[in-house]
Amino acid sequence: MARLRNVSFSTVMLVIGLLFLYIPMAILMFYSFNSSRLVTVWAGFSTRWYVELFRDQQLLSAVWMSLRIAFFSATMAVCIGTLAAFVMTRFRRFRGRTMLSSMITAPLVMPEVITGLSLLLLFVHMAQIIGWPADRGMVTIWIAHTTFCSAYVAVVVSSRLRELDLSIEEAAMDLGATPFKTFFLITIPVITPALVAGWLLAFTLSLDDLVIASFVSGPGASTLPMVVFSSVRLGVSPKINALATLIILAVSLIAFIAWYLMRRAEEKRRRPLPDTE
Repeated sequence: MARLRNVSFSTVMLVIGLLFLYIPMAILMFYSFNSSRLVTVWAGFSTRWYVELFRDQQLLSAVWMSLRIAFFSATMAVCIGTLAAFVMTRFRRFRGRTMLSSMITAPLVMPEVITGLSLLLLFVHMAQIIGWPADRGMVTIWIAHTTFCSAYVAVVVSSRLRELDLSIEEAAMDLGATPFKTFFLITIPVITPALVAGWLLAFTLSLDDLVIASFVSGPGASTLPMVVFSSVRLGVSPKINALATLIILAVSLIAFIAWYLMRRAEEKRRRPLPDTE
């Protein structure tokens, strides 16, 4: 009883929150080994749906397309978002700064339906005027995802740039480094954790997007959320549980590797320097 009394309220809320988040995932992973075609009825242990998953070419092609789009969108979003964040944090006084900041962060609060519809109208008018894009597909989805992912990257990177000690860059330029060289050799390595975080955030948002991709996609260009959503309307297939389980395991593995590498880097940073005397 004494130990229970010593448990703080925040600890109890933390445990409840973790259970609320992870119990549904555990149930999903458990039912992915269900032999029944009905996802809510347990009929015994089986791996048949994993075999069926790897035989479903439509689902596998959607996964491959979503991964490619997410990778290219996150990479381009990091480039654009970093430049936008650099302008917002370093060039504090210029005409139109407030408008520029508002336009960069507008996708954060803009409903996805409006964003998707506006991009669809843009691509349609571009096709009528210049003849491109002739068909909406992977490229248009990539452009659309880069558009709204760049805003998230800009917010993440700008918060890190505001905390950066400017004296380090000034010292590098005093020693003869050009601003271009200082940016790539001093600024980029310092804000690398923010760049990685922004890339992962953009990758996740692109992989998870359904609404915008539905507007700007065309025949033969279906992402994973689109295929899953269309199949759910006809009834949830146990193959979706198997696919979700594999995604959860992959994300957990990546998170563990990232944690391990960051822990090693932190231990190396705290390690005392060798005595040179």
